[in-house]
Amino acid sequence: MVGVVTAAPVCPACGEPAADGARFCESCGTPLTSPGATPTDEGAGAGSAAPDGPAAATSPAATAAAGGCRACGGVVAADGYCEQCGARAPAPHDHEEEQPAPHVAGVTDVGVRRRRNEDSMALGVVGDVSVLVVCDGVASAPDSDIASQAAATAARDVLVAGAATVAPGDAAAWSRLLVESGHRADDAARTAVDDAVARTDPPSCTFVAAVVSPQLLVAGWLGDSRVYWLPDAGTPEQLTEDDSVAAELMAGGMSRAAAERSPEAHAITRWLGADAEETTARTVAARPDGPGWVLACSDGLWNYASAPEVVADLLRDAEGRVGADPVALARDLVAWSNASGGHDNVTVALARVAGPPAAGPAPAPDTHVADAGTTPTTRRRPAGSLPGEPDAPAP
Repeated sequence: MVGVVTAAPVCPACGEPAADGARFCESCGTPLTSPGATPTDEGAGAGSAAPDGPAAATSPAATAAAGGCRACGGVVAADGYCEQCGARAPAPHDHEEEQPAPHVAGVTDVGVRRRRNEDSMALGVVGDVSVLVVCDGVASAPDSDIASQAAATAARDVLVAGAATVAPGDAAAWSRLLVESGHRADDAARTAVDDAVARTDPPSCTFVAAVVSPQLLVAGWLGDSRVYWLPDAGTPEQLTEDDSVAAELMAGGMSRAAAERSPEAHAITRWLGADAEETTARTVAARPDGPGWVLACSDGLWNYASAPEVVADLLRDAEGRVGADPVALARDLVAWSNASGGHDNVTVALARVAGPPAAGPAPAPDTHVADAGTTPTTRRRPAGSLPGEPDAPAP
């Protein structure tokens, strides 16, 4: 006999509220029961509540490997939902890993709270040059996952091709090529969806790319995906500077913690896509003086660890536990983000920079900011830029 649901439940796996009488979470597909409700007879334990907390959710990678429903073990139908309990099965892009060389790897994951992974990455290695590209699709615009993957792939291809003609240490040439890769990524994002140009809210994404060699680091970006330089010894740095409302608040004197907790913290001011007004990437170059890691990421990671000292501390801790394999490190940082709340998709890409050991102790880490939840990446358009929207008032 089907048990009676006595109250509107909250999903025990992802924390999202559910409608009255709901048997499954609309966000993640986990079965829902209220205290005292009797599980259904269909599938032993299918109606039982899952253990509390994000750590209890089965990872998309493990579910895909098992080949069955992550909620009850049943058969997943062609539409992507379980024939037995109705839970949504992971999509292939929910969790992806890439490792083009032993010293370069990345992981992208849907996180705990989102139904679709709108982050994308594309990596490449040519000789001593490593290429990392991360794009974060704007959650409010449909098909931004398609735009982000097209953009990341297009940018990576430009940079990998350029490695044949640009010297690894030529900062000016790499900066020009990063700008070109951003324009090609924008073209790809605009054309990835057939009717994108005609939409009021077309698919769009952030863009960040890093070119890494033993003697030079160059990064280019639009939006709030980031590149960090994390030396084995010395001062870690955030090489990029966000194009976001939070960055504007910090420029006005607000602290990093307060700015990144503001209501519009994740409103970006530059992006790629059919409604983007300015798509020339800003670039920055640095010359490493010792070994370390270059980390490119979406805001799914820095939501919980923003300051470079905090990111460096996380990486050192992970390296002490899982070793120096970049794919193991990227997995660990993604898992940490999900365990911290997993409110957003998360992508971590790493490239190891070799070099002589640098003397001196590592900087003392800060305490990372506790999970306060995040809002999806959105765009901040000028007033009057949407059809039917009033113009901005005259100054």
